[in-house]
Amino acid sequence: MTSSFLSAEITTEPFQLFSASHVSCVLLVFAAAALLYRFRRRFQPPHTDAFCRLALASLLVLSEVGFQLWLVLTHSWTQSEALPLQLCSVMLIFSVFMLVYNSYRLYEITFFAGLIGAGQALITPELFYPFPHFRFFHFFLAHACIVLACLYMTWVKECRPTVASIGKSMVMLNSLLLIALLVNRFTGGNYLFVAHKPLQPTLMDYLGPYPWYILSLEGVALGLFFLLYLPFWIQKRRAARQSLGA
Repeated sequence: MTSSFLSAEITTEPFQLFSASHVSCVLLVFAAAALLYRFRRRFQPPHTDAFCRLALASLLVLSEVGFQLWLVLTHSWTQSEALPLQLCSVMLIFSVFMLVYNSYRLYEITFFAGLIGAGQALITPELFYPFPHFRFFHFFLAHACIVLACLYMTWVKECRPTVASIGKSMVMLNSLLLIALLVNRFTGGNYLFVAHKPLQPTLMDYLGPYPWYILSLEGVALGLFFLLYLPFWIQKRRAARQSLGA
């Protein structure tokens, strides 16, 4: 059992998109988010805020350390695949520092890129290892914690993004894109999926051929960022009207 749980080889049917195990994990993330919102007041200072932030950050760190150790122990570590340069890997690191230091500056970027990146990954995972393999648990735990970290800072810490936050997120994404292009050239990797599309079916399949899907992703990201910001914009408008009415 242990060997198959940690094995680098897939000895059963590979991960299937929208299988029972996949849908169950997505539903668990939704349930965790709903519980976080329901009990958000209980997590606020002076209650358990610091503990919850550190616990969530610890889960993120453990998931990444566990993944890197698994790669080393199974002799699977390569510079073309294991560097933390995928969007969700970067957002995981940002989430850790955001939670530990209660950083609004990191929140501005992580809210948009983290929620969109990790949310998309949860729905259409670039994953081949099925339940109950270590990589299956690692993948869903890491991406779920990124989503929950963004929601925690929004609902519990009451952070709010601005229009300027969208611009900062796009600058970060394009800076990361340039780094990924350079690293891909020297390692032969596919960081940020800018060398080719993921092998598993994803939303990128509808964005045109290489390299045009990269430009399409820019437009999609910007549109989704504005869509995420819409509820906050509506809230601001309502608050402004109420203050004028008073």
